Amino acid sequence: MKKPSSKIREEIARLQDQLRQAETREAERIGRIALKAGLGEIEVDEADLQAAFEEIGTRFRGGKPAAGRKNTADGKNGGAPSPTLAPDADAGGHSEA
Repeated sequence: MKKPSSKIREEIARLQDQLRQAETREAERIGRIALKAGLGEIEVDEADLQAAFEEIGTRFRGGKPAAGRKNTADGKNGGAPSPTLAPDADAGGHSEA
């Protein structure tokens, strides 16, 4: 028996809510880790920070970088985290992480 469209819409809405909650939990977890690492105190461009996070994700997944993704800092794919993530970096100011 096929589901009526109203039931499908309800299920989609429920799944979207679950997705938002899961993304919020993940963002809070990553945010707490980033703050503990001192990233909240580093003034860095958001695009550079995202590129560095992508490198970290690739490193921990053990795979190759996603097609078309490059580190904007040095133009290389993969490898060690960007120097913008160095814990001893002292750029002052605060940045949104």
